[in-house]
Amino acid sequence: MRVVHNHEVLEEEIMIAKREALKSFGNDEVLLERWLERPRHVEVQVFADEMGGVVSLWERDCSVQRRHQSESSERSERGLKNGI
Repeated sequence: MRVVHNHEVLEEEIMIAKREALKSFGNDEVLLERWLERPRHVEVQVFADEMGGVVSLWERDCSVQRRHQSESSERSERGLKNGI
């Protein structure tokens, strides 16, 4: 992942990223995204039942990252149906 603040070096940075991607993954495709300075990633826990009851339990800030990776990850509950 690279952040480019100057459009004059964009093409060079894309070429570097493509070489890194090819070497690491065998594919030189890259994805460009707009950089957001100090973004927040907030998740909300919502539970609902078949009777129409819905409750929001809490929200949590998942913005803490190291090397562009979340510090923690959670798996989904195995007992939930795919459509929920």
